[in-house]
Amino acid sequence: MIENVIDTTEYCRHCLMCRHVAPVGHVTHRETLTPHGVAQLVASERRGMIEWTEDTVQALYAFSDNGDSRAHCVTSQPLGEAIAAARSEVVAQDKAPPVVYELHDKLQRWENPHEAAEPEPPTGEGDVALFVGDDATHLRPSTLEAALALLQAVDIDPVLIGRGRSNGFLASSLGLPSTAEALVRATLQELAESGASTLLVLAPGDYFAFGQMSDERLGIPWPDDVELLEVTQLLAQKMEEGAIGFSQDASGGPHAYLDPTHAVRVPSHYDPARQLAGAVYPDTDRVELFWRNGRAHPSGNLAVQFTSPDVADQLTKARLKDAQSVGAKRVLTADPGSLHHLAHHASSFDVTVEGLFETLAARRS
Repeated sequence: MIENVIDTTEYCRHCLMCRHVAPVGHVTHRETLTPHGVAQLVASERRGMIEWTEDTVQALYAFSDNGDSRAHCVTSQPLGEAIAAARSEVVAQDKAPPVVYELHDKLQRWENPHEAAEPEPPTGEGDVALFVGDDATHLRPSTLEAALALLQAVDIDPVLIGRGRSNGFLASSLGLPSTAEALVRATLQELAESGASTLLVLAPGDYFAFGQMSDERLGIPWPDDVELLEVTQLLAQKMEEGAIGFSQDASGGPHAYLDPTHAVRVPSHYDPARQLAGAVYPDTDRVELFWRNGRAHPSGNLAVQFTSPDVADQLTKARLKDAQSVGAKRVLTADPGSLHHLAHHASSFDVTVEGLFETLAARRS
């Protein structure tokens, strides 16, 4: 666990190293909402120069916490972790936005922010488990169905765990570390009971939550005897080995793989996802977004979707505008949360949004 992480704001408050990739600053054009602006806000409150008022708290909760600032810092300052720590102080002072306390109640009772439904129990025991999560359960179940069909095609029938449970990131980002810890530990308990030596996840956000966030923010290390792996990584490996293949569709025109939210935190996501997309749509028709790979911007599936919905919508629309600007007629991505937000606005940009797993499952040869 990172000690005294809130002190990071002292290093970031006058630094502009990551300002050029700050997604919220890009879409709002407000300097207060850039990384150094939010860091200055926290540092000023700690000095007694400002107070946490409705306006300053709203600015604090508009920070995206998607990883771009740390990815573009030469000293890898954990600003996202620092902002989460500052928010936890605001929560303790009963000064957080009302929606934060509403979400806290939902996460404690239902373990997800979407539906009044408890997580489903694990499906049994086995060598491989799959963390389903809340987005794939409640927002985009077709992603889970397609991923399971692809895994079964390579003779993997995973134990399903965390069905309907948040991975803990939302609670952590909102400033609710105790609830985040409870969510992570509940999933780790199911993982241990499954007997699995490999945990598959559907999206970079899940990989980050279990592989980095839980240790750095919550002090919960990942089990040494369990491999953490994205489904995209596994499928790309199986495709290379010849265990699974796909038929190509050359009729769709220019396409792009859109790096999902948190992808900058998981660089191992970039190439396998594009290899899989290239198996169903010709590489000759592939275009790349400007905000991709190490500078990829998030869609709206972050804490801001609840605390600053207008910012979340602007982030999502900016992703689609980026695709439109390079001539993409369709975009693919693997993350069910990103897909949910992108699909909501796609028609306004004349871009078709497709789930990577759904497209692969439909074109399996």
